[in-house]
Amino acid sequence: MVALLGLGVLLIAYLRIDLPKALPPVQTTFVYDRNDELLSTFHGAVDRTLIPFTQMPQHLREAILAVEDARFYDHSGVDVRGTIRAAWSDLVARETVQGGSTITQQLVKRVYAGHYTAPGDNGIRDYVVPPRTVKEKVREVLLAIKVERTLSKDKILERYLNTVYFGHGAYGIEAAAQTYFGVQGRRLTILQSATLAGILTAPEAYDPVDHPFDAKFRRDFALDRMVQHGYLEAERAERLKRKPCCAIPIDLQRGPDAQIEAPGDAEYFVQYVRETLARRYEPAAVFGGGLQVRTTLDLGYQEAAEQAIESHLPSPQDPGAALVAIEPATGHILAMAGGKDFGKSQLNLATFKGGTGRQAGSAFKAFTLAEAMEQGFDLDSSWYGPNTITIDDPMCAGPEGPWEPENAEGGGSSYSLQSATAHSVNTVFAQLVVELGPESVADMAHRLGIRSDLPAVCAITLGSVAVNPVEMTNAYATLAARGMRRRANPLLQVRSPGGRIDPRIVPKGRRVVDENVADLVTYALEDVVEFGTGASAGLSSWPAAGKTGTAQDNVDAWFCGYTVQIATCVWVGFPKGQIPLENIQGVSEVFGGTIPAAIWHEFMETAMEGKKAVAFPEPTFDEQTVTPSAEAPIPPPPAPSPEPSPSPSEEPSPSPSPTPPPPSPSPPSPTLPPEPSPSTASPAAPVSSRADDRGG
Repeated sequence: MVALLGLGVLLIAYLRIDLPKALPPVQTTFVYDRNDELLSTFHGAVDRTLIPFTQMPQHLREAILAVEDARFYDHSGVDVRGTIRAAWSDLVARETVQGGSTITQQLVKRVYAGHYTAPGDNGIRDYVVPPRTVKEKVREVLLAIKVERTLSKDKILERYLNTVYFGHGAYGIEAAAQTYFGVQGRRLTILQSATLAGILTAPEAYDPVDHPFDAKFRRDFALDRMVQHGYLEAERAERLKRKPCCAIPIDLQRGPDAQIEAPGDAEYFVQYVRETLARRYEPAAVFGGGLQVRTTLDLGYQEAAEQAIESHLPSPQDPGAALVAIEPATGHILAMAGGKDFGKSQLNLATFKGGTGRQAGSAFKAFTLAEAMEQGFDLDSSWYGPNTITIDDPMCAGPEGPWEPENAEGGGSSYSLQSATAHSVNTVFAQLVVELGPESVADMAHRLGIRSDLPAVCAITLGSVAVNPVEMTNAYATLAARGMRRRANPLLQVRSPGGRIDPRIVPKGRRVVDENVADLVTYALEDVVEFGTGASAGLSSWPAAGKTGTAQDNVDAWFCGYTVQIATCVWVGFPKGQIPLENIQGVSEVFGGTIPAAIWHEFMETAMEGKKAVAFPEPTFDEQTVTPSAEAPIPPPPAPSPEPSPSPSEEPSPSPSPTPPPPSPSPPSPTLPPEPSPSTASPAAPVSSRADDRGG
């Protein structure tokens, strides 16, 4: 009786579902700043052009079927056998390795699911949030069956190929053919068809423009599947697989990145928003779903960021720069300067998409210090900082022998951990990482907000690892928020055309370190800005904390810092990398405490205008009891006070441009020697690494 009742309910639901008579219109997605000013719009890279089934090459249809739904012409919309097989594969692998949706079900999700009527849906179901409940999934299955009984198989496949997303903002086979190969859909070759079939599983990951190696792997997989299902001879497939991938006559200026327009120089932020949306939602929703996207960007801050960079690096021959500002209390990205001219280069220097990031130099010492505070070390603990030190510990050794980090010149003084941080003394932090363990430092960096892979090598304490400005700012924002991490987020609200708001947008904060640990780190980093290597970053009316950083051979320079209200990181370097920063705007050698600190200072002075001067919380010191181990080389007794005399690793910090100096104590003398910077020549702990870092 219950079974009959259930079947009756399903029958009624089935009969009440109506199919739309035409494909849904492509609707523009609008992107706004936090004050509801229009930033940009998103749409497909090529207008969707519908082509009839007869103009779709047979080998294209066969390639798609072989990869996506080999039993398409045998099932009735729901492939029970395929679903069971996919579920079993996922169970064995303990992860999702095989999809179970048929082409009809995919079409339903992409095209019809947002347009069928049902009780309680007010006529339209928004597809921003994908179906999750059993009720929604049952509706999806019923609709797939209805589609199969209403349309012919060829018509279903035609509609699927006219709407499916292929990456780079192109959806539909005609748009994909023109975007990737510059040809009409009816002229696609077998090799091109296999390439497009391989893209469908994950368009962003297998895009042949940005990921040609992965695209070739998927193309060859599609050819193998065509052989398996009798669409292609094995010998011919092997010949095709020997051909390179991917000779694509694509005009990238027609791509979605180049189409991005935004007020001022906010294109890089808009690009980042688009990438974030593409990870969250169906591409059809992002590029043609009519979303209303309210972002975290403050155009006033964005203008201040661009102006600060332009005032210190005005020449086209100057290196590039990136600036990211985050609100610690929320994780909101307030400003993102990712380059000088988006029209010439779409590489976002704030994210280094597709690259490996850049060495952070001594800006990474903040994370080592955080781990030391968590393990109970005292900021007043005494450390001997020679010019060069030999670390015999096996975990730090490289292929050429022991690790030998060094300062640039001088040495032989004793430092408290606090003063070693202020003056960025490499040889002290080299000893500290041995005490802590590089794995612990890497874990702390990850907890604070670094998302890049971090090898657990001793040189991590000197910033030998590659990171990007967004994650560095996120990590420093966690310190500013007293140990509460909130993932960097460019979105405030995403609303569908039907008015449905995605509730998942607001990230939840997570405590990753104790408040007092973060307060102790901030307390030490305040000295960096007040009289240490970052003195030129000091603000006129607001307490600030920060850290300088410079990579090996001065190829990258950083300043990361924060007030209670805003955390900001500045990176300066040549986009191509490995070019020393020398003779830039009157600065003979660029370190973290020179141009990056000056850019940070100018931006923050503007961004903080009108905000209260809020002091950082005073830390509790009596909880710190750990002292360096007996094995640590700390020969002489501590000097009375290392601060009055120049540190052997201090950096000159005069501003390279006419930025007014802050009223804080005068910065160190410009004649002070630089600090050594890490080398990453070896994947293990580098030998004789130099942290060439007058700014960190």
